[in-house]
Amino acid sequence: MTADEAVRLIENDDHVFIQGSTSTPEVLIDALTRRADELRNVTLYSAFAVTKRPAPYCDPRYLDSFNVVSFFVSNSVREYIAQGYGSMIPRFLGEVPALFRDGTCRVDVALINCSMPDENGNVSFGVSADLATSAVECADRVIAQINPKMPFSYGDPVINLSQLAAVVEVDEDLVEVPTAIPTEKEIRIGNFIAEHIPDGATLQIGVGGIPNAVIRALENHKHLGLHTEAMTDGVLPLLERGIIDNSQKKVMPGKSIASLALGSRRLYDYMDYNKDIIFKDVAWTNNPFVIAQNPKVMSINSCLEIDLTGQVCADSIGTKIFSSVGGQHDFVYGSSQSEGGKSFLAMLSTTGKGVSKIKPVLTEGAGVVTTRFQTNYIATEHGIVDLRGKTLPERAKLMISIAAPEFREDLEKAALQRFGRSFKIL
Repeated sequence: MTADEAVRLIENDDHVFIQGSTSTPEVLIDALTRRADELRNVTLYSAFAVTKRPAPYCDPRYLDSFNVVSFFVSNSVREYIAQGYGSMIPRFLGEVPALFRDGTCRVDVALINCSMPDENGNVSFGVSADLATSAVECADRVIAQINPKMPFSYGDPVINLSQLAAVVEVDEDLVEVPTAIPTEKEIRIGNFIAEHIPDGATLQIGVGGIPNAVIRALENHKHLGLHTEAMTDGVLPLLERGIIDNSQKKVMPGKSIASLALGSRRLYDYMDYNKDIIFKDVAWTNNPFVIAQNPKVMSINSCLEIDLTGQVCADSIGTKIFSSVGGQHDFVYGSSQSEGGKSFLAMLSTTGKGVSKIKPVLTEGAGVVTTRFQTNYIATEHGIVDLRGKTLPERAKLMISIAAPEFREDLEKAALQRFGRSFKIL
């Protein structure tokens, strides 16, 4: 049927999940927005997503029609939520599926973007298993775009056509996320981290210039594994050259594991019908106790700012919610429980405006994503330090050593005032 016919299955007061990653079902969203004047009090759930544009339903004219709620504040809804029209639900991304499954957050309808069917009539929602798996499982009605541009990925994001309430044929390119080219400073950070990663490690790698710099520095490693939340173009050279062979993993050995993909057409084509890549429900990929079963788990993530004691903010700029927690906490904890595991949190030492990201205390209103009780390695372009087993004054001394040189004197004064003699005698 047409998209306009399909969205007529959505009723007043329904709770609707919209698939994310790079596969937001734009045609269905446009059709739903066209029905705004007919609908009232429809809750729209979104999560991590990279979209072509701001969500069209994010318009103050539609306040009576749509309640916009996000589990991860992405570019499609960020400004709308910042202006107070929508809201977010704080939750570790790996724990959101439980909200659907236990009924805390009802799902009446799931809007998804799927591949063409295979010989058995199965379609795959490809690049986005993450929350889509549980939302589809819990929804009364599943409405799907069937799209030849969507790769068929194996694992959890597979559903039979017979389970769909409505199907809309589209031919739309997925959003492509260009590979971030590391800067000179980011390359230095990547080299610092790579020196601490052994052969046979299982990698969880975030998104951006610093993670890609780490990947580039691993080209001479051997027998690496991949168990990550997001798969990106950055890992393709390691997969194609057999550096990632998953031979030493304990959880699904021989397979690369991810929950979502963010990349170029080259990545999507590489994934298509590739049985060596398995996409799983984020409740499973991000379960710290699943993660910890693999040896030498190396968790590599970015952050926005860190205080002298190792408290990490990665979701907000002051009180303004910029993103959300994602899987950082889950993989930091999972790696700490893994035999030989390590976690790395990395950032440039200053903002683009030249403000230090290492602070005496976090900016007022900043959210603590990774607590001081969990931080392990911290890296900037000025070095890498290990906070594990260190006292608060020792941590302050180490954090100051990797701050931008022009801020170190002020940070030392703040540390001396806070910690007194215990800092002075170090």
